[in-house]
Amino acid sequence: MNSPTGTVRPAAVIVLAAGEGTRMKSSTPKVLHRIGGRTLVGHAIAAARATGPDHLAVVVRHERDLVAAHVAEVDPKAVIADQDEVKGTGRAAECALEVLPKELEGTVLVTYGDVPLLAADTLHQLVEHHTTSGSAVTVITANLADPTGYGRIIRGGDDAVEGIVEHKDATPEQLAITEINSGIYAFDSDVLRSALAEVTTDNAQGEKYLTDVLAIARAAGRRVSAHLIDDLWQTEGVNDRVQLARLGKELNRRICEKWMREGVTIVDPDTTWVDADVTIGRDATILPGTQLLGPTVVGANATVGPDTTLDGTEVGEGAEVKRTEALLAVIGAGATVGPFSYLRPGTVLGAKGKIGGFVETKNARIGDGAKVPHLTYCGDATIGEGANIGAGTIFANYDGVAKHHTTVGRHSFVGSDSVLIAPVNIADGAYVGAGSAVTGDVDPGQIAVARGQQRNIDGWVARKRAGTKTAAAAEAAERHTPDAGEADQS
Repeated sequence: MNSPTGTVRPAAVIVLAAGEGTRMKSSTPKVLHRIGGRTLVGHAIAAARATGPDHLAVVVRHERDLVAAHVAEVDPKAVIADQDEVKGTGRAAECALEVLPKELEGTVLVTYGDVPLLAADTLHQLVEHHTTSGSAVTVITANLADPTGYGRIIRGGDDAVEGIVEHKDATPEQLAITEINSGIYAFDSDVLRSALAEVTTDNAQGEKYLTDVLAIARAAGRRVSAHLIDDLWQTEGVNDRVQLARLGKELNRRICEKWMREGVTIVDPDTTWVDADVTIGRDATILPGTQLLGPTVVGANATVGPDTTLDGTEVGEGAEVKRTEALLAVIGAGATVGPFSYLRPGTVLGAKGKIGGFVETKNARIGDGAKVPHLTYCGDATIGEGANIGAGTIFANYDGVAKHHTTVGRHSFVGSDSVLIAPVNIADGAYVGAGSAVTGDVDPGQIAVARGQQRNIDGWVARKRAGTKTAAAAEAAERHTPDAGEADQS
């Protein structure tokens, strides 16, 4: 059966994710550590699913419930296989076969949950190579300058794969081999099932090795092939946090390069972090110090950065977002945000709207062309088209028990340093005088002024602040101020 891309599809993919990962020194299972916005096993599942398999199984053991719950979240159609007390990759694959259909026929891929840079295209090529060569087993291999820790590929006289020797079991001569086993295989399903029944734990570690299947297939006269790849990063697994950071940096480099080749300007890729699920439109510009996280979408011709973090945020075409942190927000086409703005979940800024410097928003819908220019907290609010919110305005949405909503109508104006005490409704075409504390609704065409009357008390500084620099300045100013008679004569 052919996949949508025209490649041969595997009958099943098995992802091995049962290991503890002790070298991570973490309470979090190794395969749940993240790079590029996805867990390690999330990357493995994404690559596996892209091959179009009929079935996908993930083998779990360490922190079983945590890993299984995450797998169900990432890929609800994947089935969970529980590895028992018998150790080893061979036993893990055997446990996966037990939860897959007994009548399964065709190619079975086996991958690892800690090899995050493995690409779907490489798995497609593996399946094609395996199928066209008529092999019983095909393994992805690579040549490493330092193959320490990896199983070595043992070639036969016909240059086919004769077997794989684990590093711990290798002789000095075998340790000198630089072609390594990636741990990624394509098996004929019948060969895998029957060979695993013959595999024992008679080795230095007392484990049931998947690699023994290759020797069994070879001994039975079946062809075992190697699919050698040049991109060594795709074979590298994560064992500790140093490797996690190293592969994370390389993944980010590849993601940035992909978007630049798609027509995006990334001014400084070394200081720009883009997650795997981000989408960026053509002719967008990403300035230094920017993080685009989660399923963030940046529209064409938009500019983001510098020093900006967007997580799960949508940026419309031609918008400008600078020195801003935004989480689960929507920024309309042609809108401007920043600098030093904080957009919390539920913020929706309309087309050509503005959220300015030192503004915090939360659960706020700000209409097309509306402006919240600076020094404002805007929470639980609806602001109509073309409205203008003056500097220092506070939407007082919490009464100590519950949150309440404020509405500012179309083309209304709220003066600087005002407090809108929710729930309150300011209608279309209304004004609020600067410095007001508004507790009641304002009707269309009205101006609300809610502030105390100003009083100027003569002599207060001289009486209450005698001897201060302020008092001296006041006294000097009074001496140089002409009285009314002098002013009239001049």
